Amino acid sequence: MKLRKAVIIAAGRGTRFLPVTRSQPKEMLPLVDRPVLQYAVDEALDSGIDQVVMVTARGKPGIEDYFDRSFELEVFLKQKGDTERLRQAQELSRKVNVCYVRQKEQLGLGHAIATARDVVGEEPFAVILPDDIIDSEVPTMRRMAEIYEKYKVGVVAVERVGDEDTRKYGIIEPKEVADGVYEVLGLVEKPESAQAPSRLGIVGRYIFTPEIFDAIDDTPPGQGGEIQITDAMQRLLGKQKLYAYELEGVRHDTGTPLGWLKANIAYALKREDIGPELRDYLKKLK
Repeated sequence: MKLRKAVIIAAGRGTRFLPVTRSQPKEMLPLVDRPVLQYAVDEALDSGIDQVVMVTARGKPGIEDYFDRSFELEVFLKQKGDTERLRQAQELSRKVNVCYVRQKEQLGLGHAIATARDVVGEEPFAVILPDDIIDSEVPTMRRMAEIYEKYKVGVVAVERVGDEDTRKYGIIEPKEVADGVYEVLGLVEKPESAQAPSRLGIVGRYIFTPEIFDAIDDTPPGQGGEIQITDAMQRLLGKQKLYAYELEGVRHDTGTPLGWLKANIAYALKREDIGPELRDYLKKLK
């Protein structure tokens, strides 16, 4: 079955960005001139996905408003004669079909994914964590969809991490089957470097078959009472194969203030309209 749906997780509290996230969802913080969340939606659309299931939480109505039509803005831009921005405003709401589900309790990524079960139904689906922005020539999810089409089982994105960073990621035990593609033999959640089976850490892109939902249901809460998706994948691994794709390009972690700032600089420098002037400005800084 073709990959048609993507679940985008936008339910986090954003505590690392306080106090701004008291009233502004962290997913709506700008990355140059678009919210971080739009990059995740664009990647899904550019990967052939035609329905987005957004997992949100209380206090995030701005997300729904952003992807809806804004008639007042469209009228204002039309009267102003700003045809280019009018086109952009209309295109955003037309090109994406979004539905929303609520994660009422913050009980981990596994729990967040499970809230989308009724909408996803009995078909494969992608999961995108918008904190991870991946700058690549070909969208990472498109590459993963190609691997799914070949093997018809789950796929995760991985990235090589340093010895000191294994404790921050789910780490896979890999068996290489093609250039940059691995069969996953096992997974360990945030191991110390000495116990890590490799240096390939799972990052925020997944493709799951619907069997993952039963695996999540059977997974007991771990540290902090959260249901870890890595634990659920390990449980499913006994019944179904899993593959990993080593991402190409550059991944930016916008889930921290420093990572968000670095991503803004990197993306702004690529812009022809502001990149040269920004580069000159940065050279002048002490």
